[in-house]
Amino acid sequence: MSLKKYTTKDIAKLADVSRGTVDRVLHSRGKVSEEAEKKVRKVLEEIDYQPNVIARTLRENKITQIATLLPSPEVDSFWKKPMIGINEASNSYSTFGVSIKQHFYDQNDKSNFEAVAKQLIDSKPDGILTAPLFKKEAMAFFDQCHSLGLPYTTFNTDISESQYACFIGQDLYQSGRIAADLMFKTQKKKGKILIFHFDEEISNSPHMQEKERGFKDYFSEHDSNAQTFETFNLIDDIENNVKTILRESLSKENISGIFVTTSKTFEIARFLKPELKSFPLIGYDLVDENVKNLKSGKIDFLINQNPKKQAFQGIHYLTDLLVFKKEIPSKELLPIDIITKENISTYL
Repeated sequence: MSLKKYTTKDIAKLADVSRGTVDRVLHSRGKVSEEAEKKVRKVLEEIDYQPNVIARTLRENKITQIATLLPSPEVDSFWKKPMIGINEASNSYSTFGVSIKQHFYDQNDKSNFEAVAKQLIDSKPDGILTAPLFKKEAMAFFDQCHSLGLPYTTFNTDISESQYACFIGQDLYQSGRIAADLMFKTQKKKGKILIFHFDEEISNSPHMQEKERGFKDYFSEHDSNAQTFETFNLIDDIENNVKTILRESLSKENISGIFVTTSKTFEIARFLKPELKSFPLIGYDLVDENVKNLKSGKIDFLINQNPKKQAFQGIHYLTDLLVFKKEIPSKELLPIDIITKENISTYL
């Protein structure tokens, strides 16, 4: 690769054409003979020409509109981290004429998702970043995006049937297996494992399904006869329901572990006393309440999904696609980080 910065004058001289011809080829405007374009393209390839995107953007005064569609952080604090990632990406790429408008939906209301998605489509963005929680409604939204030729990147939940430009996240099945491996190796006894899903209808939430599937598959392969499972999907009156379930289960059952598939692990931890807890509690994400309970010993392990980086990368790849006209990967899987009381400070 040449380190020289070539001007249009240099390229015109090498291709034996006018500077106007070079300009028309570089910016795909005006008429150019086939022979002249071939000569210019050949030179561009030989010198590995890289256009100055900042200068071009400023000259053309072009704005690339990216819309985001996320669950509201007012409903679930987990979504504050992706907002930080999106804001950082906005600061990083504003120089290139990228403008980001954020849209939020209520993760407990499918009709609200549909209404906000329609508002987003009506705003006519150039690209979309979204974290889809409702599979059925999300697929209808994605079909509309596809019919409009509107590229979208997704994060957090991989809906493989969709035609996203790129998915950024973790292998959720594998993260469930890792949670099971941690539990299997730290259990003090064998018995019933409780699995908790929060805030979403499990039949329409593939991310929770995949974690539970990976978790149970691990145990079926390693300890099929010694463990039983009971799954709870809590959406309404969570605090009272959790309190009732734990009181009844701990008094009647031989509980050997609790696995929470979302960032709401603290909903379980608040009712447990570390000195009396005889089983591991494992969940997801570094929301403030989880971090507090991890430090106190009520939560044993958290799997960090790094939602901030997921959202940032989603904007990054859309910028590559829309502004730099680059090919982007169809999927980027992030590492699955295991957080304990001993290493939490390095992540904070």
